[in-house]
Amino acid sequence: MDERNWFEKKWGILSDVPTDSLIKRIEELEERMLKLEEENVETTNTLYEIMHDIDAVDARIDILHTHNDE
Repeated sequence: MDERNWFEKKWGILSDVPTDSLIKRIEELEERMLKLEEENVETTNTLYEIMHDIDAVDARIDILHTHNDE
């Protein structure tokens, strides 16, 4: 921080220095971003699992279909 903000904080001239509130907000947004990234990974993994299950069912249907045609 610059000297002016340090002086104001030390002597209590300002109750909330603007840069401090910005830093606090940035930290909150970083936390939210990390949580969203984790949720994105979980969602992506679930979608891959569902796609794999659908492919497996589709393959079984194809097998049944070829056996019924014979």
